[in-house]
Amino acid sequence: HVQLVESGGGSVQAGESRRLSCVTSGYTSTTSCVAWVRQAPGKQREGVAAIRRDDLTAYTDSVKGRFTISKDNAGNSLSLHMTNLKPEDTAMYYCAASDDLVCRLDPSVVNYWGQGTQVTVS
Repeated sequence: HVQLVESGGGSVQAGESRRLSCVTSGYTSTTSCVAWVRQAPGKQREGVAAIRRDDLTAYTDSVKGRFTISKDNAGNSLSLHMTNLKPEDTAMYYCAASDDLVCRLDPSVVNYWGQGTQVTVS
């Protein structure tokens, strides 16, 4: 049973940085991809960044050059380092895991979700 627990959210000023963390456990042999997905008020969930077992990464265009996704080699944690934060980055951020071998930034392929951590940028 895959479990994902996020932390690190909070309120920040525009231009500041924040690091989100996700403690992961219970991966199955088919778990191929872990990612960060966000949902702003009144909007659909959006894939932000993803990293595959072989460390291949993908980012949505709006965060390229500002956000960095990483995981530890043991597969026990996932991080999202966010820099130069903007008000439009305000959202609930979810840690997610999927069996998607391509590791797409598509919330519909997510098999497991964390409970979310709120990031507010003003």
